[in-house]
Amino acid sequence: MTESEQRKTANLLNEHVVGCAAAHQKLLAALENLTDEQCRQDSRLPNWSRGHVLTHLARNADSHVHLLQCAGLGEVGNQYPSIEKRNTDIESGSARNANDLVVDLRVSIYGLEAAWASANEKTWQGQGRNLNGRVIEMSSLVFLRWREVEIHHADLGFEFGYDDLTDLYVRLELDQQVMLWRSRKPMGMTELPDIAKKLSPSKRLAWLMGRAEIEGLAKPEPL
Repeated sequence: MTESEQRKTANLLNEHVVGCAAAHQKLLAALENLTDEQCRQDSRLPNWSRGHVLTHLARNADSHVHLLQCAGLGEVGNQYPSIEKRNTDIESGSARNANDLVVDLRVSIYGLEAAWASANEKTWQGQGRNLNGRVIEMSSLVFLRWREVEIHHADLGFEFGYDDLTDLYVRLELDQQVMLWRSRKPMGMTELPDIAKKLSPSKRLAWLMGRAEIEGLAKPEPL
């Protein structure tokens, strides 16, 4: 990697850190008056309460810390020990009271941000494996976390909705999601439908990520 490429990568990583850290604070602020009853209520995700979403966000942060620690040792770590362990941890943690859920999330967030701050060049150049065993670059990890926080904040079903996603996040994510959409289409059929093009960027993203049903548009195919 040339010096120019290294500088570009570092600037992009810093942009992701700033954006994700801001999203963390926005999420924590929205939970200041969270009640036990609200935690038991359904989120916008099928079969998940808000307690499930908050527990997932905490364990996701812990999993990123683990990946970074492994990369710092020159190892390719696994994000979670197994799908079963990941699911069991979310299920068992979802029934906790509001205070325990928020404290757990806050501690996990600051643990992750500390891991970002202490990561060196070797760490960011490392790799890990996600839940599906797919290899991911550590340099992309902060953006993946930013995605989790933005989208799941909206999934909680409070005042923050998919139309409230951070503008920069939406712009960066749309580029990736459109490329994924095109990759699932036959050669020559890579243009978004006209209906999708006329949607606002945030609404278009919500559709691409399966969070919004748009009349006249088929649900995007899963990866």
